Amino acid sequence: MTEPAEPPLVDAAGYRCPMPVLLLERALRRMAPGERIRIVADDPVAAVDIPHFAKAAGATAERLSPGPGAAPGLCVFLVTAGEKGTGD
Repeated sequence: MTEPAEPPLVDAAGYRCPMPVLLLERALRRMAPGERIRIVADDPVAAVDIPHFAKAAGATAERLSPGPGAAPGLCVFLVTAGEKGTGD
């Protein structure tokens, strides 16, 4: 049995508000319900904005540990697309 592939990564590190949310929005528009991506950001506002936007878009955002050696302030989310669209 093969292990599931790592979800694709949206690297929003180095971007400031509103770019991390805009990058997430673009990714969600391309995703089918149930598909998952990881998004990383180092903007402190992203830690609040990403889960709020995901909820409004009908997706879920689970905060993950950035792992050992990660840059200070890095936040990582696993986002699962839901049934609701993002305004297409």
